[in-house]
Amino acid sequence: MTERRPHHAVYVISVFAELAGVHPQTLRNYERTGLLNPQRTSGGSRRFSDADLAALRRIQDLTNEGVNLEGVKRIMKLEGELTDARHALTASRDEARSNVAATHRQYRRDLVPVQNTIELFIDAQRRRRGGAS
Repeated sequence: MTERRPHHAVYVISVFAELAGVHPQTLRNYERTGLLNPQRTSGGSRRFSDADLAALRRIQDLTNEGVNLEGVKRIMKLEGELTDARHALTASRDEARSNVAATHRQYRRDLVPVQNTIELFIDAQRRRRGGAS
């Protein structure tokens, strides 16, 4: 059996409405207002996914708390932007850590042990003085 992806649209509107406990007209209204965006078949039929079901559950939570549909739309847009920003921050943080680690690896290659440095310094001083010890 193949694993279903969250954005794989499989539910027709009647099944999706029954799963969600709403009238199909409510789903059409949510689509019209931009809250849901089901995929369409070549014949124009709506197909909903598990991701659409999660979005609908969020819409229901917010409307049950008294938020109107325009407010729901704005909240969900901001939540999406926040999720995107968190992903970007994580990627930037990972890249920064990688760059710091690469810089430290470079330092380890370029640095000369202290004992050798002191010896080189003393040898250079002796050469300047004309070889006197």
